[in-house]
Amino acid sequence: MTQTSRNARIDSGVLRAVRRAILSGTTALVLAAVATGSALAGGTLRIGMTASDIPLTTGQTDQGGEGQRFMGYTVYNSLVEWDLSSADKPSALIPSLATSWQVDDTDKTKWIFKLRDGVKFHDGSSFDADAVVWNLDKLLNQEAPQFDKRQAAQGKSRIPAVASYKVIDPLTVEITTKTPDATLPYQLSWILLSSPANWEKLGKNWDAVAQKPSGTGPWKLESGFIPRERAELTPNKEYWDQARIPKLDKLVLIPLPEPNTRVAALRSGQVDWIEAPAPDSVASLKEAGFKIITNSYPHNWTWHFSRIEGSPWNDIRVRKAANLAVDREGINELLGGLSIPAQGYMPPGHQWFGNPTFKLSYNVEEAKKLMAEAGFGPDKPLKTKVIISSSGSGQMLPLAMNEYIQQTLAEIGIDVEYEVMDWNTVINVWRAGAKDPSAKGATAVNYSYFIQDPFTAMIRQSQCSLAPPTGTNWGYYCDKDMDALFDKVRNTFDAAEQDKVMQKIHEKYVDDALFLMVTHDVNPRAMTNKVKGFVQAQNWFQDFSPVTVEP
Repeated sequence: MTQTSRNARIDSGVLRAVRRAILSGTTALVLAAVATGSALAGGTLRIGMTASDIPLTTGQTDQGGEGQRFMGYTVYNSLVEWDLSSADKPSALIPSLATSWQVDDTDKTKWIFKLRDGVKFHDGSSFDADAVVWNLDKLLNQEAPQFDKRQAAQGKSRIPAVASYKVIDPLTVEITTKTPDATLPYQLSWILLSSPANWEKLGKNWDAVAQKPSGTGPWKLESGFIPRERAELTPNKEYWDQARIPKLDKLVLIPLPEPNTRVAALRSGQVDWIEAPAPDSVASLKEAGFKIITNSYPHNWTWHFSRIEGSPWNDIRVRKAANLAVDREGINELLGGLSIPAQGYMPPGHQWFGNPTFKLSYNVEEAKKLMAEAGFGPDKPLKTKVIISSSGSGQMLPLAMNEYIQQTLAEIGIDVEYEVMDWNTVINVWRAGAKDPSAKGATAVNYSYFIQDPFTAMIRQSQCSLAPPTGTNWGYYCDKDMDALFDKVRNTFDAAEQDKVMQKIHEKYVDDALFLMVTHDVNPRAMTNKVKGFVQAQNWFQDFSPVTVEP
């Protein structure tokens, strides 16, 4: 039995009881929880998430992109959001709580955001410029009474450009960046705004807010919230965007991190929809009449290397050898074809791909040659530890995929030990950095990245100044030439010209083999044919407002 299997069995032990309950049809608590939607047949959508817990409900979600998908853009809004209305084109930023934004022509560190008038939080209080400043303070100002460590841990690293902010008038906010930064709107799309009045009413206690949160979003969380079991969302009938008032009676979220458990729950009718079905179940699910929906979206699945002193990944020969030893087509077969094998950090054909000279072919002999040059080989293996998750948002099938990689890397003399953690723990370790004790001496972390905008795709992972605790440059990579390219992106406000700079960045990412670049997901979901109206956007996030469920 491999280290992966041993650790996975230990970490997923708590889930086995859930799986047994679903498979045996018992009346265990989890089944009672998911079955609550059955009384509203036709109006309730029950979703099995890959997360092991309900995402943080107070505003800034945890659980990665899945948390933002299910407990972020449902209950809350940000100033700027993504257009999720189309399956046929990449998503673009659109106005949300801000109706417009503009950088100052004379001082490109100053941005003006015009706010939407007449918006109400779920508790009935008004959204305005004071609420925006209050929410930024809850993440960035440790002296503010509303400062929340849990939300700050999720949100602060998303907006490193922000230097200051102030109210201009009730519907205008000025945000000043530390340096000119054209990526600010993308950064702000992650920042979700919760009600100051609700926090006051609930005794200025974020734990109390977690039980009865108040945002401005199309869904409300008013009851039916049990950590690790379920969250029940109901429509906000007074939502400010009339076209996006939900059609469902209820949206029920159930944490089911084990793929086979999710499939069993779908087959048995305990849920209507599951994220990331087990690939070997796809054909039989189709035969049984379930829908499998996929689409391209901004995703990659990597190992993020540590570059601190003593890391074996500081040697470019080792980094390139590892990339040449990965059988990406074999992993695609393992995934039932539900992936796009990587040719770089960005997907093939992307506007930022450029023309890297290092080709991610499967070439074991060349990999062995590079390892020998670095002083390693099958008879003198390089021993290293890698942090991986047991499940999680965008992580696909991390245990099986990493076991496959473990075997192929062993062929060239890289002996990998895995440290298996639940997804939320991996996120926390990733934010803490490779030097933190929580990394347990690991030299890489397996992480799936949202790669839709310049900052989130590349800058936050690789800029010198964004190493922890300032940002999420987990491996402490630092290269002055790369930083110069990042500065150029920030100072390029024309999109076409910005794309040209991003091509240069991507070429350097690939040619320097900065990550172990493995694959891109196609965001598979399985659901019953009773689910209607869903449009799978080319995005990590999705709009549940138009969805209905037939009786």
